[in-house]
Amino acid sequence: MKYTLLFLFFGGNLLGQVTYSEHIAPLIYENCSTCHRPGEIGPFDLTSYEDVAGQGQMIKYVTRIGFMPPWQPNPDYSNFLGESFLSQEEIDLIGQWVDEGMERGNIDEEPPFPDFPEGSLLGVPDLVLSMSEAHIHRGNNRDSYYYFVLPTGLTEDKIVKAVEFRPGNAKIVHHALIFEDTQGIARATDATTPEYGFPSFGSFNGNNNDITFIEGNQYQPYAPGQKALRYPDGMGRPMAAGSDVAIQIHYAPSASDEMDQSSVNIFFADESETIDRIIDHDVFLPFNLDGGELTFFIPGGVEKTFTGRWEMPEDRSLIGIFPHSHLLGKSWEAYVEHVDGSITNLIEIPEWDFNWQSQYYFNRIIKAEKGATIVAKATYDNTVNNPNNPSNPPKFVTWGERTTDEMFYMPFIFVPFQEGDEDTIFDPTTSTEDEADHSRSRLLPLYPNPVEGRVKVDFYLERGQPLSIAIFDIEGRLVRSLRKGEFYNTGMNSIDFRSEHLASGQYIIQLRGENLNLSDSFVKPQ
Repeated sequence: MKYTLLFLFFGGNLLGQVTYSEHIAPLIYENCSTCHRPGEIGPFDLTSYEDVAGQGQMIKYVTRIGFMPPWQPNPDYSNFLGESFLSQEEIDLIGQWVDEGMERGNIDEEPPFPDFPEGSLLGVPDLVLSMSEAHIHRGNNRDSYYYFVLPTGLTEDKIVKAVEFRPGNAKIVHHALIFEDTQGIARATDATTPEYGFPSFGSFNGNNNDITFIEGNQYQPYAPGQKALRYPDGMGRPMAAGSDVAIQIHYAPSASDEMDQSSVNIFFADESETIDRIIDHDVFLPFNLDGGELTFFIPGGVEKTFTGRWEMPEDRSLIGIFPHSHLLGKSWEAYVEHVDGSITNLIEIPEWDFNWQSQYYFNRIIKAEKGATIVAKATYDNTVNNPNNPSNPPKFVTWGERTTDEMFYMPFIFVPFQEGDEDTIFDPTTSTEDEADHSRSRLLPLYPNPVEGRVKVDFYLERGQPLSIAIFDIEGRLVRSLRKGEFYNTGMNSIDFRSEHLASGQYIIQLRGENLNLSDSFVKPQ
């Protein structure tokens, strides 16, 4: 869950004068500057008071209408890691600041701009795969979708902890989907085209019958401004020896020709981490609809809602979810219907926007017991009232991979359930005091301590920066390296580690960055 500043209200108005240094800078640096900084996709920079004040009226407008920051899921329905949205109090605060003249305030109170690394946000990758040639995206003011094949060269199977897409040209790379291809389908298709890569909106071979890529491993997609996330401690996804990584890149419209040569950073499990839970996935497709796949058609001129169901064959722990539809998509909702009749919300996207999509990781593990059913509902608007409708007048639409087709497609990732999973929360644990104190970086007390099971490490950073996080024994010997040079932004952050494989004794956890050294002790009982 996203943590924000606390503000006092009286009669609907904020008390006191709002300044950039004290109130606005932390909001901008945490929520906006990830995209609005040099080399990223934002059309202008928001890295200083002058930048932000120069765009003040625009920022007030786009935040008030909910256009920015781009975050699709409804935060009142469920919560995810890496959420990027503003609360109504924060939106009102920005509006008040602009209306009052955009005062800077005391420069000494202004937080330093985050130290964003130029390369990976996750540290030093174990494997870097790059496009072998630069791709020309034509300046015709039209979108394009291209697949590129990146051979891994792996000689043995590996366990993946994170996959980080790095756009070569952030101005035009809108998003990217990343797949493992173990059957050479994408490579064979690429060989049939004269240029490097091949155009395709969906499947590897460009037709509507090939769904092999859907059934394989799909790693975390790329969306601008979102940091790739590591799988929880003790969990990972496989990557097979000899496999290819196939990336589908959506290039945004451009008025001039642009070149792109993107890459993918892959992080494997460290030898000090015990991986005993392999992340798997299932995918909602039209086969899962009430009435079957033959019911997935949308006549021109109508709105239509489809409902799909997936019954759990075993106790599962749900980790993340990825709803997907095309230009007719209007909304999504998914929830777990438990055996006892109770409901657990998974995701609601009330206003689907094809331009902003990602894979969403829950802020806690959600148990779906054997016999429980995941229910997914998607609504499509195939009328003239839909400004994104690719057909005018609206045409009959059914399943397909092309832009003008539609999809009912929702992968969800999980691991087999283990006792204690239902109590696992990945968000930082914070308090009013913790939220209000923005003056110093600090490591909060570990919980639980003495440790058992999964342990949360919560910390606050006055300035976003890369950190190395490690566990040492009482003699100062390295026991586990949890993170190596991974970037964490301004504000509250959290990681977790499993304590089952630690021997009994006393340990030190240490966070080190530039001019930052935080540590605390903990005990693993007998």
